[in-house]
Amino acid sequence: MSIQHPIIAVTGSSGAGTTTTSQALRHIFRSLEVQAATVEGDSFHRYSRPEMEVAIRKAQEQGRHISYFGPEANDFIRLEALFKQYGATGTGETRRYLHTFDDAVPYNQLPGTFTPWEPLPDNTDLLFYEGLHGGVCGDDYNVAQYVDLLIGMVPIVNLEWIQKLLRDTSERGHSREAVTQSIIRSMEDYIHHIVPQFSRTHINFQRVPTVDTSNPFSAKDIPSLDESFVIIRFRGIKNVDFPYYLRMIDGSFMSRMNTLVVPGGKMGFAMELILTPVVEELLAKKRTAQAR
Repeated sequence: MSIQHPIIAVTGSSGAGTTTTSQALRHIFRSLEVQAATVEGDSFHRYSRPEMEVAIRKAQEQGRHISYFGPEANDFIRLEALFKQYGATGTGETRRYLHTFDDAVPYNQLPGTFTPWEPLPDNTDLLFYEGLHGGVCGDDYNVAQYVDLLIGMVPIVNLEWIQKLLRDTSERGHSREAVTQSIIRSMEDYIHHIVPQFSRTHINFQRVPTVDTSNPFSAKDIPSLDESFVIIRFRGIKNVDFPYYLRMIDGSFMSRMNTLVVPGGKMGFAMELILTPVVEELLAKKRTAQAR
C-alpha cells in the first residue's frame, strides 16, 4: 500500500458486473477531479485469443484444464510488479486486450490481440484497476498487499453465469456451447484463484436476484436491478456511518453488524454514496504526505 500513490482495484470474475462499479468510480473521479491511471486486468493475460485456443487444446490432450481465471494464463508476477512500482513511484506500464472488432479497428489489429506495452500517464493521482485479479495471492505473488482500496463485485454464481452467457454470446460472438464449456473448464481456477479474493476485499457488492435463476443455462435475459437486492459487506474500513446510509437509501436495512442490504435499483447511488468518502480519504492522506 502507498499513501502518495494509492491503488484502487475492482475485482470480480468475467460477467460479474465489475463495469457497474467502475462506472460509479469514474463518476466519482470526475466529481473529485481525480486523474486516474487506468489498468485493465485482461492486459495481463499471457496469451492472445488464438494462442489461448492452442493452449486449451494442449491442456485437454494432457488431461488438464486452463482458464483465464488461473496463473497459467495470466502473468500475476508482472501485475504485482506494476502495483509495487506504481505504489513506490507513480509509474508503470500497461496495454490493452482488444476483445471486439470495434476495439481492434483503431489499432489496425485483430480482436483477441494485445496493444504494445506503453507507459502510464504522468502525474496521476491514483491507479485504478478493473479485472479478475485485483486481490489475487499465491506462493510466488501477492497482488493484494499493494491495494489501498479493494472492491469485490460478486453476484451469486447463477446470476454470474447468466451475465457471462448472454454477454459472451451477444457481444463477443461466442456460441452458447462454447461459453458453457468455458464455465465448466474454469471451475477449478475459479474456486482457487477468484473466490479467495473476496475474503481480502475492503467492500463487497453482491447482487442477489429476487426472480428464479435456478437454470442459468436456459435464461433468455438478465434479471434487472429492480429485480434484485445488493448485499454490501464492509471489512477493515473504520467509521462506517450506517445510520446515514440507512437514512439516505430508501428500502435499505442491516442484515449483520458489517452488512448493508439495498434495493438493486439503488446500487449505483449506494456505490457513489459509500465510495466517495473512502476515495476522498485516500486523496487527503496523499496530499498530507506530499506536503510534508
